[in-house]
Amino acid sequence: MTCRSKSLLAALLLVCLGSVAYESGAAPHRTAGWQAALGNGTVTSYGEFDRQGAPTAIGVAFSASALDGLPATSANRHCFNRSAEGEIVAGTKCPHSVEHVIPLPDAMTRRADMPFKWVLLNWNSVGHIPPGVYDLPHFDVHFEMLPIADIFAIEVGPCGPDFVRCDQFQAGKKPIPPNYVPADYHDIDAVVPAMGNHLIDLTGAEFNKQPFTRSFIYGAYDGRIVFYEEMVARAYLLSKPDACAPIKTARAVATDGFYPTVSCVRHDARTGEYSVSLERFVLRKAAAPEPVAAK
Repeated sequence: MTCRSKSLLAALLLVCLGSVAYESGAAPHRTAGWQAALGNGTVTSYGEFDRQGAPTAIGVAFSASALDGLPATSANRHCFNRSAEGEIVAGTKCPHSVEHVIPLPDAMTRRADMPFKWVLLNWNSVGHIPPGVYDLPHFDVHFEMLPIADIFAIEVGPCGPDFVRCDQFQAGKKPIPPNYVPADYHDIDAVVPAMGNHLIDLTGAEFNKQPFTRSFIYGAYDGRIVFYEEMVARAYLLSKPDACAPIKTARAVATDGFYPTVSCVRHDARTGEYSVSLERFVLRKAAAPEPVAAK
């Protein structure tokens, strides 16, 4: 079995094999996707549709007990520098993250006009770099566009601050046509194994002397946008928010389809459930890429 197939198999084993019924008082026209165990509870993907059948939201719902009993550490398999026996050795670089692969509902993924197909959910028990910014316990909720196998083919290696394979570090940093990149988002070399590059909004509150609560990130690889991400602190979820924020969108998209305009983090007082979602989708037509400026 190849490294790539082992990674994909391990990822898929984290997910219950099939869609599940949604029992938590969902809004009308909500369809449940797949479910994974998380903490003392579960996390379930979902999609929502208007009365005409057009997508209006995608998200993940954390059961009331899912934020309790989360692992304090992880035996992460995306580590650079192991012994011949596979043991972690001194100087090994491992992200402190537990990952879950959670496909979106079939009613979403089978649509040619829906670019988002699955969720990569990461629990970071001690946060991650940069120190003083994102080093708090938090979740990374990646709404992914590329196939699962393509994402997990991004391997560990010696390059970059997150230790990725050197050729893939360069692929992650390949420039994106400027009309496909939202204003204020910058490449800070955050190319991560089994994820890709992370484009960061440096005008965000956490970079301006405010504590990190939530942050919206774009993912990039091989010159294209490959995921949208809501990164949210566990403490912020436990504050029981009900908040949506506009997404800074690019002037154009590379592929026809429905794209969100707001991201939301909510707590349902009736069920105790927490959710992270992309909402208020609009249908956008693809536009030709603008030339990338020479460096």
